[in-house]
Amino acid sequence: QVQLAESGGGLVQFGGSLRLSCVASGTIFRLNPMGWYRQAPGKERELVASITSTGGATYADAVKGRFTISRDNTKITMYLQMNSLKPEDTAVYYCYARESRWGSDYWGQGTQVTVSS
Repeated sequence: QVQLAESGGGLVQFGGSLRLSCVASGTIFRLNPMGWYRQAPGKERELVASITSTGGATYADAVKGRFTISRDNTKITMYLQMNSLKPEDTAVYYCYARESRWGSDYWGQGTQVTVSS
């Protein structure tokens, strides 16, 4: 089993920044990939960004140039640096990871990000 714990969400003004963290614990061989998803009220959960175990990153078009995903494999921690935040970024952000040895998917509990205009 793998546990994922997010932190760093909160309320920020338009144009502000936040950094989310996701710490993994448990029985881990390799987490590949890891990623951030978000879900706004009344909308489906969507991929924000993902990162492989070797650092290859992909981003949703809506966040390209504003968000940066990274990971520290020694600390088994993933980050999402969010800059130039907009009200449409308001959502619950979820950490995701696939434990590649068993092919099992894991989710965190989510952290709320609210951007005020």
